Amino acid sequence: MKLTIKASDLYYKYHKDTANRHNPKFSGKPDPSPFDRDDIYEVLPMLEEVMTVLGRDDQRTLHQVEEILVRNLPGFITSREEVFDFLLGTARDIL
Repeated sequence: MKLTIKASDLYYKYHKDTANRHNPKFSGKPDPSPFDRDDIYEVLPMLEEVMTVLGRDDQRTLHQVEEILVRNLPGFITSREEVFDFLLGTARDIL
């Protein structure tokens, strides 16, 4: 079952890239497109997919994954699939 996350569920605030909001977003691998870690329209689908694969729906886990995205994601990781792999791997290590 697909998890739905709203902007109000997140701890951090993100800007809205309204010019690109209707472009396709992350929906699974493979996806070599660049990831904008500051755009809410990119962040929400990414977090939804990570939480779904983890099989978790609690706010504590969501905030931990969001912290990984904001504080630990290296700058050289730029594609959506690389971001997904990093978030998923790091979250699994923590959990």
